[in-house]
Amino acid sequence: MHIVEMRSDSIERQNEDARLQALAAAEILDTEPESCFDAITRLAAEYFQADTVLLSFADESRVWVKSSWGESIREMPRHGSVFEMVIRDGAPVIVPDVSVEPRLTGKRMTLRRLEVASFAGVPVRAPGGEILGTLSIFGGLPRRRMAVDELHMLESLADMVSSQLELRRMRKVFTSKGPIAPQVDISAVGAWPTRSDLRHALDQRQFLLYYQPEVELATRKIIGLEALIRWVHPERGLVPPMDFIPMAEECGLILPIGDWGLEEACGQIQQWCADDLGYRSLRVCVNLSARQFAREGLADHVEALLRRFGISSRQLGLEMTESSLITDTNTAMEVLGSLRRLGVSLLMDDFGTGYSSLHHLHRYPFDVLKIDRSFVSRMTDGEQPLQIVKTIIELARALGMDVVAEGIETREQYTLLQELGCRYGQGYLFARPMSAEAVGELLRLPGRLLPEPAEAGQPC
Repeated sequence: MHIVEMRSDSIERQNEDARLQALAAAEILDTEPESCFDAITRLAAEYFQADTVLLSFADESRVWVKSSWGESIREMPRHGSVFEMVIRDGAPVIVPDVSVEPRLTGKRMTLRRLEVASFAGVPVRAPGGEILGTLSIFGGLPRRRMAVDELHMLESLADMVSSQLELRRMRKVFTSKGPIAPQVDISAVGAWPTRSDLRHALDQRQFLLYYQPEVELATRKIIGLEALIRWVHPERGLVPPMDFIPMAEECGLILPIGDWGLEEACGQIQQWCADDLGYRSLRVCVNLSARQFAREGLADHVEALLRRFGISSRQLGLEMTESSLITDTNTAMEVLGSLRRLGVSLLMDDFGTGYSSLHHLHRYPFDVLKIDRSFVSRMTDGEQPLQIVKTIIELARALGMDVVAEGIETREQYTLLQELGCRYGQGYLFARPMSAEAVGELLRLPGRLLPEPAEAGQPC
């Protein structure tokens, strides 16, 4: 039985790899709207009298909307989506009444403002037959079961999408200048981990989140948590992020791994709030990679997660470094503005280690500055390092931003930060990153107040 399951997993992974290769060849993700696709979604809306129509394509972790009619949505998580149902069945999915659908009973399906009561989705395929995405119609009211000729109509519209994809591919071939560079198989490199290792870890749910408390320095009350990814390898044990994140960035798996972390954190917030409603004041912060942040649909993706887990936007914080903002200023402004309107906290991580910091603070709507641990660790080395930290704190105060000092490890650093007016901090002096279960024990302390930290040099 175990061997059969392993073979099944291997076949599924091979099929998914082939699907993702076909998706990459189509060059359809994160591209601008095209009138030919808008015409198809409009035709579907008119023919089926649908409230919303979405033409979507999906990678490992997200569904990206190429064209929409009705609700304007750019992106959503793949998990729990119509695409996930279509790819699982390998065939059209038709749900006339969500309330009586066995797979959805007790669950709500929403598209921003539309409370979905009925939907249908058909696959959009590559020339090789791989399912790249879906053409889906949604209604706010239950509807009669779809007739055979109606299903054929929806499938015909999906076939039109597939034909347009093939035309796009042929145009690129004919207008291409010069030879196409061969693809390099990163997995062939001898270093560990390879792309295959990371993909296997993601499929087998070997990643987990640790959480490090953020405290109010004056009271030592836990006011928030930073989510930090770890890899529990069956042979190598607990693998720190610096040992696998660079390869994830290089091979393109940073997006699904990062999206997994975002979803996992939202689910953990929901669980903590179910344990105690008093935890609703906690903010859990998740680090975003530069590639995650560069997605114009990020705010839609986050909003969908908040809705699914029933948590408030103020309970989620998103951390990004300055380097995440440098590559595309216009996209950065659009994404940050959308997230700010959504109500999530925006934190600039490792402040002071990049460049043009002051320019970014004036231009982008951050709520919190995080002082990099390298500055905190040198505070006691002389007047100049201390003045740098003081300047950052005063700058944040002038801009109406909160400050969190990272990497506090000694009582002396703790005292100096309080004297400088820094309100919040995190570090080994208070608590190391720990499992969600261990955090739960800390949250049950009276008033969420951590005990007086040990003297410098003593174990915490």
